[in-house]
Amino acid sequence: MTTTPAALPAIAPDDPRSPDVHALLTRHLELMHAQSAPGDVHALDVAALTAPHVTFVSARDGAAGALLGVGALAEIAPGHGEIKSMHTAEAARRRGVAGSLLAHLVGLAVDRGYARVSLETGSDEHFAAARALYARAGFAECEPFAAYEPSAASTFMTLDLAAGR
Repeated sequence: MTTTPAALPAIAPDDPRSPDVHALLTRHLELMHAQSAPGDVHALDVAALTAPHVTFVSARDGAAGALLGVGALAEIAPGHGEIKSMHTAEAARRRGVAGSLLAHLVGLAVDRGYARVSLETGSDEHFAAARALYARAGFAECEPFAAYEPSAASTFMTLDLAAGR
Protein backbone atom coordinates (compact mmCIF):
# COMPACT_ATOMS: atom_id res chain seq x y z
CA MET A 1 0.00 0.00 0.00
CA THR A 2 1.36 3.39 -1.00
CA THR A 3 0.54 6.46 1.04
CA THR A 4 0.30 9.93 -0.42
CA PRO A 5 1.83 12.73 1.64
CA ALA A 6 -0.53 15.44 2.83
CA ALA A 7 -0.74 18.40 0.49
CA LEU A 8 1.22 21.44 1.58
CA PRO A 9 -0.89 24.39 2.64
CA ALA A 10 -1.35 27.43 0.42
CA ILE A 11 0.52 30.33 2.05
CA ALA A 12 -0.23 33.89 1.04
CA PRO A 13 -0.55 37.40 2.47
CA ASP A 14 -3.71 37.80 4.50
CA ASP A 15 -5.56 40.38 6.56
CA PRO A 16 -5.31 39.77 10.32
CA ARG A 17 -8.68 41.55 10.67
CA SER A 18 -10.59 38.95 8.64
CA PRO A 19 -12.97 37.03 10.92
CA ASP A 20 -11.34 33.58 10.86
CA VAL A 21 -7.82 34.99 11.18
CA HIS A 22 -8.87 37.36 13.96
CA ALA A 23 -10.39 34.41 15.86
CA LEU A 24 -7.17 32.38 15.55
CA LEU A 25 -5.05 35.34 16.64
CA THR A 26 -7.36 35.87 19.62
CA ARG A 27 -6.82 32.22 20.59
CA HIS A 28 -3.05 32.69 20.16
CA LEU A 29 -3.00 35.71 22.48
CA GLU A 30 -5.17 33.89 25.04
CA LEU A 31 -2.70 30.98 25.07
CA MET A 32 0.31 33.26 25.37
CA HIS A 33 -1.25 35.08 28.33
CA ALA A 34 -2.22 31.77 29.96
CA GLN A 35 1.29 30.33 29.55
CA SER A 36 3.42 33.39 30.30
CA ALA A 37 3.61 36.15 32.88
CA PRO A 38 2.16 39.46 31.63
CA GLY A 39 5.56 41.12 31.09
CA ASP A 40 6.78 38.10 29.14
CA VAL A 41 4.11 38.06 26.41
CA HIS A 42 5.60 39.48 23.19
CA ALA A 43 2.93 38.31 20.73
CA LEU A 44 1.54 41.04 18.47
CA ASP A 45 -2.12 41.91 18.47
CA VAL A 46 -4.19 42.41 15.32
CA ALA A 47 -3.50 46.16 15.14
CA ALA A 48 0.28 45.64 15.38
CA LEU A 49 0.15 42.95 12.68
CA THR A 50 -1.24 45.51 10.20
CA ALA A 51 1.75 47.88 10.61
CA PRO A 52 3.60 48.74 7.38
CA HIS A 53 6.83 47.01 8.47
CA VAL A 54 4.99 43.70 9.08
CA THR A 55 4.12 41.12 6.42
CA PHE A 56 1.35 38.86 7.69
CA VAL A 57 0.58 35.53 6.02
CA SER A 58 -1.79 32.65 6.54
CA ALA A 59 -1.67 28.99 5.62
CA ARG A 60 -4.89 27.56 4.24
CA ASP A 61 -6.07 24.20 3.07
CA GLY A 62 -5.77 24.47 -0.69
CA ALA A 63 -9.04 22.63 -1.33
CA ALA A 64 -11.38 24.03 1.28
CA GLY A 65 -9.60 27.27 2.14
CA ALA A 66 -9.80 26.46 5.86
CA LEU A 67 -7.38 28.47 7.98
CA LEU A 68 -4.55 26.25 9.22
CA GLY A 69 -2.08 28.74 10.68
CA VAL A 70 -0.60 32.21 10.64
CA GLY A 71 2.74 33.97 10.94
CA ALA A 72 4.43 37.28 10.28
CA LEU A 73 7.77 38.76 9.33
CA ALA A 74 8.58 42.17 10.80
CA GLU A 75 11.50 44.31 9.70
CA ILE A 76 13.13 45.40 12.95
CA ALA A 77 16.26 47.00 11.46
CA PRO A 78 17.79 47.26 7.99
CA GLY A 79 18.77 43.72 7.03
CA HIS A 80 17.19 42.15 10.13
CA GLY A 81 13.77 40.53 10.28
CA GLU A 82 11.83 38.99 13.15
CA ILE A 83 9.41 36.07 12.99
CA LYS A 84 6.24 37.01 14.89
CA SER A 85 2.88 35.49 15.82
CA MET A 86 3.46 31.97 14.52
CA HIS A 87 0.41 29.88 15.43
CA THR A 88 -1.10 26.71 14.03
CA ALA A 89 -4.79 25.92 14.53
CA GLU A 90 -5.14 23.04 16.98
CA ALA A 91 -6.85 20.80 14.41
CA ALA A 92 -3.97 21.33 11.95
CA ARG A 93 -1.07 20.53 14.27
CA ARG A 94 1.49 17.85 13.39
CA ARG A 95 0.76 18.23 9.68
CA GLY A 96 3.76 20.38 8.72
CA VAL A 97 1.88 23.68 8.75
CA ALA A 98 4.29 25.45 11.10
CA GLY A 99 7.31 24.25 9.14
CA SER A 100 5.75 25.44 5.89
CA LEU A 101 4.93 28.84 7.39
CA LEU A 102 8.43 29.19 8.81
CA ALA A 103 10.07 28.24 5.49
CA HIS A 104 7.86 30.78 3.70
CA LEU A 105 8.76 33.58 6.14
CA VAL A 106 12.48 32.78 5.97
CA GLY A 107 12.16 32.79 2.17
CA LEU A 108 10.65 36.29 2.34
CA ALA A 109 13.59 37.41 4.47
CA VAL A 110 16.04 35.97 1.94
CA ASP A 111 14.16 37.65 -0.94
CA ARG A 112 14.43 40.97 0.90
CA GLY A 113 18.17 40.54 1.32
CA TYR A 114 18.10 40.33 5.11
CA ALA A 115 21.37 39.24 6.71
CA ARG A 116 19.52 37.53 9.53
CA VAL A 117 16.13 36.70 10.92
CA SER A 118 15.49 36.31 14.65
CA LEU A 119 12.69 35.39 17.00
CA GLU A 120 11.66 35.25 20.63
CA THR A 121 9.78 32.29 22.07
CA GLY A 122 9.11 30.97 25.53
CA SER A 123 11.67 29.01 27.48
CA ASP A 124 9.39 26.65 29.40
CA GLU A 125 7.94 23.29 28.39
CA HIS A 126 4.88 24.85 26.68
CA PHE A 127 7.24 26.14 23.98
CA ALA A 128 9.45 23.05 23.56
CA ALA A 129 7.89 22.08 20.21
CA ALA A 130 8.37 25.62 18.88
CA ARG A 131 12.02 25.70 19.95
CA ALA A 132 12.58 22.30 18.30
CA LEU A 133 10.95 23.52 15.06
CA TYR A 134 13.17 26.59 14.96
CA ALA A 135 16.31 24.57 15.75
CA ARG A 136 15.50 22.10 12.93
CA ALA A 137 15.26 25.10 10.59
CA GLY A 138 18.77 26.21 11.55
CA PHE A 139 18.00 28.83 14.20
CA ALA A 140 20.48 29.00 17.08
CA GLU A 141 20.05 30.56 20.49
CA CYS A 142 21.34 34.12 20.75
CA GLU A 143 21.36 37.12 23.04
CA PRO A 144 18.30 39.38 23.22
CA PHE A 145 17.98 41.57 20.12
CA ALA A 146 16.16 44.79 19.20
CA ALA A 147 14.30 46.14 22.27
CA TYR A 148 14.10 42.81 24.11
CA GLU A 149 15.51 42.56 27.63
CA PRO A 150 17.04 39.39 29.05
CA SER A 151 14.39 37.18 30.65
CA ALA A 152 14.40 33.67 32.07
CA ALA A 153 11.00 33.23 30.39
CA SER A 154 12.36 33.93 26.89
CA THR A 155 14.52 32.05 24.44
CA PHE A 156 16.03 34.19 21.69
CA MET A 157 17.06 32.56 18.43
CA THR A 158 18.55 33.76 15.16
CA LEU A 159 19.33 32.45 11.70
CA ASP A 160 22.31 33.87 9.82
CA LEU A 161 21.13 34.31 6.23
CA ALA A 162 24.31 35.98 5.03
CA ALA A 163 26.40 32.83 5.64
CA GLY A 164 24.77 31.08 2.69
CA ARG A 165 25.57 33.86 0.20
